[in-house]
Amino acid sequence: MMSLVPSPARDLHRAALTAIPVPEWSAYLDEHSNLPGPRGNLELLEVAADLAPASLLHAWADDADEFRATVGAAGLGRLLVEGDATVLPELRRLADDDRWRVREGVAFALQRVGDADLTALHAITDAWVSGTPLVQRAAAAGECEPRLLRARAAAAHAVALLDAITRSLAALPTARRRDPDVRALRKGLGYCWSVAVAADPTAGFPALEAWAASDDDDVRWVLRENVRKARLARADADGAARLVARLG
Repeated sequence: MMSLVPSPARDLHRAALTAIPVPEWSAYLDEHSNLPGPRGNLELLEVAADLAPASLLHAWADDADEFRATVGAAGLGRLLVEGDATVLPELRRLADDDRWRVREGVAFALQRVGDADLTALHAITDAWVSGTPLVQRAAAAGECEPRLLRARAAAAHAVALLDAITRSLAALPTARRRDPDVRALRKGLGYCWSVAVAADPTAGFPALEAWAASDDDDVRWVLRENVRKARLARADADGAARLVARLG
């Protein structure tokens, strides 16, 4: 996830980009993306998303190159914060992209919105609950970032969001459960619940315990993944132990 902590790497990329003409920025991204490789250059992604003009962000978002498209998606969040609500349909479309890094770029964009205005973020994620599994996954990943859940009301909203998305997963027909988009959603829920519950154990653990009564295999997989996360035991050791016992 994106960091708000200053770093020498970001400073270097900021200086390099501001020293060259904007038409050369795409080539700079290509040279310094760290792809192919296990980790894209997130420091460069943040800086480019901060600095690029809107026209370039839109061009990158539509690019066949995965790193450029990821930067473009992340940068659309900045445009939203700056007041351009017309980018929302584009951002939602990118949430359904086949490339996982581009989908992460959408989550970064939503987090940027949340950093500026949690109410605006919640309005977006509430609307995206009715979307495809990948759109739902983006909503969950965008909202379930610890720095956005420090207020109790924000954590409670995340729990309610995940509850709604989990109901949607449980309602999917068996024939859909092995599709890649549903698997990606399931994997996201396998992480996001623990983040939201750890932020507000009082609201979160009862919601998880209610889902522990489900006999849906995918829901139970999601819960088992979350109870493995150390953050749940740190938040409420007794509550985590009860969940482990319920899940068997």
